[in-house]
Amino acid sequence: MSPRIHRPLWLPLALLLAACQAPGPAAPPAAATATDPAPAPAPALQQATPAPPGTLETTLRLIRHHWRLVAAVDAGGHRIDALFARPEAPLQLDFNASLVSVGNACNVLSAHHTVAADSLTIAAFASGMRACPDPALAALDGAVANRLQGRLAMQLDAGTPPRLVLVNAAGDTLTFAGLPAAAARFDGPPQRLFLEVAPASAPCPHPLIPQARCLQVRELHYDAQGLAVGTPSAFTHFYDPIEGYTHREGVRDVLRVDRYPRKSPPADGSRHVYVLDKVIETGEARAGH
Repeated sequence: MSPRIHRPLWLPLALLLAACQAPGPAAPPAAATATDPAPAPAPALQQATPAPPGTLETTLRLIRHHWRLVAAVDAGGHRIDALFARPEAPLQLDFNASLVSVGNACNVLSAHHTVAADSLTIAAFASGMRACPDPALAALDGAVANRLQGRLAMQLDAGTPPRLVLVNAAGDTLTFAGLPAAAARFDGPPQRLFLEVAPASAPCPHPLIPQARCLQVRELHYDAQGLAVGTPSAFTHFYDPIEGYTHREGVRDVLRVDRYPRKSPPADGSRHVYVLDKVIETGEARAGH
């Protein structure tokens, strides 16, 4: 039988205490050898991708103007008559940082856009569902959506007025003239209003215009969820023009309008300038209106 080995009782306790001791200063690392694995690289810092040269400047120029269609020709140089269904109110593009909207069509069209220094990419348009009795006007939404779609070559020329030229993949060339947007013309932030325009205008007294007719307008109010609150007041004469808005007799509209203070109002003129931001509801006359 093998002899029994007696270990001192203090040895396990000493080993336990040694394991609980705080480690001392780390020894300097051994020199790397050819067989040691390469150290892992430090993680790269996240950096925002810089915008291409000219993109920000181009976007700001688009935002600061209303762009009205002045010419449109196809690849063969023929005028695209379908885009001029409303000669008294030409198509108008308005931009913000992410959306472009098309005004003066049958419905208001809007789509997301991406701006590059020499191109403009427009996603599929969304529009209202109002039917227009005039066949040419009813076809205008489709004519716009078909030609302002996808990646468009873009040329933005300075001048008075500035010019925006867009060329689509089919070779259609659309030329727009820029008019300064309200935010570039007035001091201070505007007051946002919601105005309901009655279907019919009415005769109104005007010191400068004999036999004048005025829009019949009342203000509406909405809560943070976009729900109507309060009881609208009666319609009253509205003497001021609303930039960007053309009323059609027999059609009721609800407008989102920006009201700016006029810098130097004339003695017999309004102290405010009203600028259309968006037509948010439109339709034929309703009962009781």
